[in-house]
This record gives sequence, C-alpha cells and structure tokens, in this order.
Amino acid sequence: MRILCVASSGGHLALLMKLVADWPADVQWVTFDTPDARSRLRGQDVIWAHHPTQRNPLNAARNLLLARRVMAAVRPDAVVSNGAGVAVPFLLWARWREVTTVFVEVPDRIQHPSLTGRLVARWVDAVVLSAPEQAAFYEDGVFFGRLA
Repeated sequence: MRILCVASSGGHLALLMKLVADWPADVQWVTFDTPDARSRLRGQDVIWAHHPTQRNPLNAARNLLLARRVMAAVRPDAVVSNGAGVAVPFLLWARWREVTTVFVEVPDRIQHPSLTGRLVARWVDAVVLSAPEQAAFYEDGVFFGRLA
C-alpha cells in the first residue's frame, strides 16, 4: 500500500509522523522545505510544497498544480493529512482521482474545528479525531485516540 502523507512543517508534520510511524506501508511525504522538515524527514521520500500558503493565492495555485503532478506520478492508494494549507489541494486531487482521503484533526482544536477541517470534512472519506471533544463538530468523525 502506498500512502501520501501531506502536512505543513512543524507541529503538523511531527504529529503525522507519530501517527504513521508503525504503519506497514510505503509512505511518501509532502511538506514545506524548512530546516525542521529536512531534519525530521532525512532519508525519507519527500516532495517539497510551496509556502507560505496563508493569504498567498499564488502558492495555493502552485500547490494545486503540484498536487495534480504528484497524484499522477505517485498514484497513492490513500492520502492522509492533518493540515494545514497544503492539505486542501492534495485532498482535492485525491478525491477527484477516487483515491481514499483521510483528514486527521489536530489535538489542540477542541474548542472549534480547524479551517482545513471545516473545508474538507464534508467530502473526505474519513475524519479522524485526536480528541473526543472534537466529536461535537465532526458528526461522522472517528476517535482514534489521543495523539498529543
């Protein structure tokens, strides 16, 4: 099984790495080219996304094109993401290509859902909750267990 893991660098990347650490799958990563990400993903198969994504329509468009190319080249069985800005274009292309899509809500979002979660929850195949309190805003979410 080939899984494409998509996350912003920093805490999102650290959390997703923790989640997939023991999965028996071929994992390829998409994240931002930052010193933190380079250090964490040394020796891993990585595709560097364009950043910043907040309030940057050019990079959003560039990541949508990157997602299209990556989905065609990698042909993953599933795309798993916990956000943030880079998640949406990859989850969209995966959905359009009928690839399984999974969004993992980050554990610090217990008062309200993340923007990425609000955008993708209606059309991804699964929303994984990392805190039971998140069930209040994701009615079809599945609690995986505390990930923090």
